[in-house]
Amino acid sequence: MHLILAVSLFVVVLVLVTVRPRNLSIGWSAAGGGAAALLLGIVSWANVWQVASVVWDATLTFVALIVISLVLDGIGFFHWAALEAARRAGTRGLQLFFWMGLLGAVVAMFFANDGAALILTPLVYEQAKALGFDGRATLAFIMASGFIADTTSLPLVVSNLVNIVSADYFHLGFISFAVRMVPVDLLALGASLAALWLFYRRAIPPRVDTHALPDPWSAVKDRRLFRRAWYVLAALLLGYFLSQILHWPVSIFAGSAALALLIMAIGSPALRVPTVVKEAPWNIVVFSLGMYVVVYGLKNVGLTSLLGHQLSHLAAWGTWTAVVGTGFMAAVLSSVMNNLPSVLINALAIHGASASHSLKTAMAYANVIGCDLGPKMTPIGSLATLLWLYVLARRGVSISWGYYMKVGILLTVPVLLVTLTGLWAWSALVG
Repeated sequence: MHLILAVSLFVVVLVLVTVRPRNLSIGWSAAGGGAAALLLGIVSWANVWQVASVVWDATLTFVALIVISLVLDGIGFFHWAALEAARRAGTRGLQLFFWMGLLGAVVAMFFANDGAALILTPLVYEQAKALGFDGRATLAFIMASGFIADTTSLPLVVSNLVNIVSADYFHLGFISFAVRMVPVDLLALGASLAALWLFYRRAIPPRVDTHALPDPWSAVKDRRLFRRAWYVLAALLLGYFLSQILHWPVSIFAGSAALALLIMAIGSPALRVPTVVKEAPWNIVVFSLGMYVVVYGLKNVGLTSLLGHQLSHLAAWGTWTAVVGTGFMAAVLSSVMNNLPSVLINALAIHGASASHSLKTAMAYANVIGCDLGPKMTPIGSLATLLWLYVLARRGVSISWGYYMKVGILLTVPVLLVTLTGLWAWSALVG
C-alpha cells in the first residue's frame, strides 16, 4: 500500500511543480507533498531531519548566488561582460558564437546554470537584434546560450544546485570537486561548442558588425559598485577553497558575499535593495525540503534499492560501464522527472549499491553529469528551462516543445557520452 501511495504522491507533486496550475508556487506544491508524506506514514520526522541536513546548505547557497547575480545584473555587470565578449570576437560570426559560449560557461561556473541561462539569454537576444540577425541566427545564439549554461555547469560545487546537493550528500569538498570536474567541464565545453556548431553552422552569419554595439562601459550603471564587486567576487572564490580546509559549508561564504554586496548597494542609483531581496528565490528553500521528503518516501518503500541493484550490475561490468551507465540513467530520469529529485534518488541508489568506495565516488560524479546535462533533452528536465522558455516567449521567441526535444536529444546524447568518458579517463588518473 505504501508503495502505491509513495509513487502516486511523487507523480502528483511532480505534475503540480511542472504545470503550476493557476500559477501555484513550486514551494507550496512541494511542501504539500512533504506534509502528505508525513501524514500518510510514508516518511517519519527523522527522515525530514535527514533531508534537511542534506539540502539546507545547497538551497541557501543557491539563494545567495541568485542574490549576487541580481545585484550584478542590476549594475550592468553581465551586460558589460556580453558586450566585452562581442568586442573581442571581432567581425567573424563564428568567433562571436564561440565567445558567447565561453561567456555562458564562465557565468555558469561561478553563478550557477540558472543565472547563466536566465540572465544571459535576454542579453544575447537583444544583442542579436542590435546586430541585425535574422530569425535563424537569433535562434542559434539563443539555443546555444541555454544549452551551454547547463552542459558547462560541472566545474565547481556552486555551478549547479545539483552539484551542491551531491557534494553535501557524498561529503565532496570544494577543492576535491574542482580537481575532479574542472578538466571534465573543459571537455564538456569543447564537445558542446562542437555539437552546437555542427547543428547551427548554416545559421551562423559569416560576418558581423560588432561596431554597431555600444561600448561595454556604457552598460555599467554604477561604476563604484562595479569595481567593488570584483573584490567581493575574488574574496568569495578564496572562501570557496577555504571551505574544504576549514570544513565550513559553502553557504557561509556565498551568504557573506551576498550580504556584502547588498550592503554596498544601499543607496545605489542602479537598483533597490528591498526589491533584490524580494526577488530572491526563497521558495526554492521550501521546495527543496518538501520535494526531497517526497523522494525519501520512494527510498522507504524500496524503489531506490531496486535502482541500486541495477547500479550494482553496472559496477560488475567495469568502471567505464558503471560511470557511463550511471550518467545516462541519471540523464534519462532527469529528463522525465526533473533533475532536482533525480539527483537525490540516484544518490540514495549509489549509496546502497554494491561497489568499492572509489567506484561509488566516480558514480557520484557521473550522477552529477547526468543530472546537469540530462535536463536539456526535454523542457521539463529542469525548472530553469521552463522559466527560460517563458522568458523567451515574452520577447516574442516561441520555441515549441517538439523542436526543443529534437535539438536537445541530438545535442545532449553525444556531449553526454564524451563528457562521461572524459570523467572515466580522468578518474583513472587522479584516483
